[in-house]
Amino acid sequence: MATTEPDFNDRSKISPTTTTAFVIFHVLSVVALFYTTWQAVAVALALHWVCISWGIGMGYHRLHTHRAYTVPKAIDYLFAVCGSMTLQGGPIFWTATHRIHHQRSDKPGDPHTPRDGKWWSHMLWTIFGEEMHSNTEVMGKYAPDLMKDRFYRVLNSWHWVPLVVLGLVLLAVGGLPWLLWGVFLRVTVGLHCTWLVNSATHLWGRRRFQTTDDSRNNWWVALLTFGEGWHNNHHAYPRSARHGLVWRELDISWLQIRLLAALGIAKDLQIPTASQIANKALPLGEAA
Repeated sequence: MATTEPDFNDRSKISPTTTTAFVIFHVLSVVALFYTTWQAVAVALALHWVCISWGIGMGYHRLHTHRAYTVPKAIDYLFAVCGSMTLQGGPIFWTATHRIHHQRSDKPGDPHTPRDGKWWSHMLWTIFGEEMHSNTEVMGKYAPDLMKDRFYRVLNSWHWVPLVVLGLVLLAVGGLPWLLWGVFLRVTVGLHCTWLVNSATHLWGRRRFQTTDDSRNNWWVALLTFGEGWHNNHHAYPRSARHGLVWRELDISWLQIRLLAALGIAKDLQIPTASQIANKALPLGEAA
């Protein structure tokens, strides 16, 4: 029976469902290398873009968690479905976990701080403790805004369904190579890219802003995650739709949000002004 509050630091038991999925996906990711075709690679790359940039960066993170901008419901829901196909849980679970991370960042109760261990922050936090991915009622306490929408509640409880449907479609259209590359290898790579934001960007990189946590800007994580690696910027301005705050900080998810805004689709973009950034930034000699 689930507890009334999530305990992300419980190392007394291992989640059998998460661990089984973890092993299966990693094993089949290796198998995928023996079924390589150019078409399968192209499908995997396209889906990585759609699921990590649209689903996680633009959707779960900047839209659903922080409400850094608004879009019509149809696109809002589309991004949520894309996010569910990363095997990182539904929108309510992901939003709740990330909001807890911001509330307790690098302090007791943070779900994935490197202060509890580098590998803990990267992936071990996902396989220990109770399985909360489909526990919409408990996680919904931290995302009451999403709980008001039946679509989010249903998707959170059945977050694995879109990925299963995608797998069946890929198998029917492109056979085993498309399934292995488009689901198993693509999801595994996407998980590690996202987990690097939890681990690497709290360990390595530069700090432009003095925040109360260990967040850092890491350019190579930003490249792998379409802009999520500018993590110190994000912790300084959590509601900002833009994470790369200067021209040299490539933020592909932000460029897509800006395109949606130019088309009149995205609105209410939250972005710090140049003066706000300058006032909050560390002196040049202190930034590290």
